[in-house]
Amino acid sequence: MNEYDSNRISDLIKKFGYKKTNDVNNIDCYILNTCHIREKATEKVYHDIGRLKKKYKNKKKPIVLITGCVAQAENKEMIRRENYIDAVIGPQSYQNIPEILKKIQKKVKKFDFTDFDVIEKFDQINKLENFESKISSYLTIQEGCDKFCNFCVVPFTRGPEYSRPFKEVVTEAKILASNGAKEITLLGQNVNSYGRDLKIDNKSRPYFSQLLHKLNEIDGLERIRFTSPHPKDFKEETINAVNTLNKVCNQIHIPLQSGSSEILAKMHRGYNKQKFIQKVDMIKKIIPDVSLTTDIIVGFPGESDSDFKDTMDIVKYVEFDSIYMFQFSPRPGTRAQDMESSFISKDIIKERFKHLKDVQTDISEKKLKRFVGTKQTLLIDKQSKKNDKVLTGKIDSGQITHIDNKYVSIGDMVQVKVTDSTPFYLKAELI
Repeated sequence: MNEYDSNRISDLIKKFGYKKTNDVNNIDCYILNTCHIREKATEKVYHDIGRLKKKYKNKKKPIVLITGCVAQAENKEMIRRENYIDAVIGPQSYQNIPEILKKIQKKVKKFDFTDFDVIEKFDQINKLENFESKISSYLTIQEGCDKFCNFCVVPFTRGPEYSRPFKEVVTEAKILASNGAKEITLLGQNVNSYGRDLKIDNKSRPYFSQLLHKLNEIDGLERIRFTSPHPKDFKEETINAVNTLNKVCNQIHIPLQSGSSEILAKMHRGYNKQKFIQKVDMIKKIIPDVSLTTDIIVGFPGESDSDFKDTMDIVKYVEFDSIYMFQFSPRPGTRAQDMESSFISKDIIKERFKHLKDVQTDISEKKLKRFVGTKQTLLIDKQSKKNDKVLTGKIDSGQITHIDNKYVSIGDMVQVKVTDSTPFYLKAELI
């Protein structure tokens, strides 16, 4: 979501005369868009500002804006602590950035824009054409969250769930496609609750599956992905849409977080391990060859050896294609922060994390090997960072795939044969 927000901020300030640059040594305005999920996110902001101050010690100071979730959570403290910052701007106040820049240029005092005005935000953003379109682009359809999981800051930094109007999402998807995007990833803190707050012509709300059906009709668009859904809200109709719609990719991200029912209750997730397994079994029954990914937090307060074993049991049972793993760290303002008496030692967390990583690496390697010898459709979207003779992209089910650049280019969607696999990606050749 941060990449999408960054692109929209770029669109906003282009009309104000600014343009992106990779030359940080020669800038008029420095915008740091932040995420609060990772540990020490706040300190990273001050570290980055410190590096910027050194670069401009003997030069004119650029305007410095801190945006995103860290800005929302730490707004007043940031302005108090770091005089180099001109404004902190929360996720629902991006539409104010052009006006903020005008006032800063006029030497008006520092700004704290962290109100939850999500409707005003989208009213402004919906008027913009997304000029930052890429082969594979992001599209926010929903913001905020009403779940209040005890480890998560999203309800506090992005507010309650708000669905963008159905027609406006479709319009932006068409713009992305017309600008060259062949694949879009739908974004939201809980995408499968999309539409809960919407009506069309005063009739029943559009469900997420209905949106998928509509986007599937867009000319020029080849692939649709989405993240992240919540297991509790995963409806069978959405799974059926993934299975039947030709442009919706054969990949589902379903966040587990923990395999222990007791820990899931402490997290306030709204399901237990049995219900999660039932949901996974339903997905696999409808889509037998689906690629499943998940999120897991290791070391949530109170997690015992038995609780962690429950997590590992589910990992081995489901055999996720990949896992986004996190070592627990308390986020400011969350209930988990107040569970200090139940915190797990960092050494135990690291040990469990390593075990999970080792087991999942073996599973991922096995899951990737099943593609060797198969024919796949590959969308090439970037240059390999390690080898300038190799291009990379994803097959339909989301696996990263490398191919020699002799006969293909970025943006090509080609038929390939998978020739080899590693623990982390596939290798393919043009058919």
